[in-house]
Amino acid sequence: MRRLVLALVGAALLVSGCSGKDAVDVNNGGEFRFVAGTPAGEVIPEPDRQKAPEFGGQLLDGTQFSSSSLSGDVSVLNFWGSWCPPCRVETPEFQQVYGEVQGEDVRFVGINVKDDKQLAAAFLESKGITFPSLYDPRGEVALAFRDYPANAIPSTIVLDREGRVAAVYTAAVKPEDLRTVLDRVVKEG
Repeated sequence: MRRLVLALVGAALLVSGCSGKDAVDVNNGGEFRFVAGTPAGEVIPEPDRQKAPEFGGQLLDGTQFSSSSLSGDVSVLNFWGSWCPPCRVETPEFQQVYGEVQGEDVRFVGINVKDDKQLAAAFLESKGITFPSLYDPRGEVALAFRDYPANAIPSTIVLDREGRVAAVYTAAVKPEDLRTVLDRVVKEG
């Protein structure tokens, strides 16, 4: 019984440690959380795709970003945090896929949520990440994507060339699964 109580207290501390006072509530009062994974390689059929919301802001390198710059390319949006254990594994793997698809009209944008800017920048530098990351400390971009749901961290959303949501992952994505989806979406008319 004591182990059960300790496990419950530990889980409560972990959950509370992943939510901060500056977080934007999403999905009926919930905040960022870990959820079960999305099936590998699942692509939304083209007629069923919805236009992604527009978003923008400041990248971690200080430059301004607008989602309109993604127009015409297949885009990978990865919601991450330096505080997220699965992100520590997934982000360097995304860098690998990013290196493989450069020149194939595929863009990657990280969206750093609920993080300290210095910690996020140090994380990217330590992992050798070269694709840009938008700084979203209050989760406002995640809120814009609440229908997909980008409040699970990590989450990855693949947009087709028309800026429509083509695939959604609500857990860490294996590089081979991401590459399979990208290959399929890139080949679309």
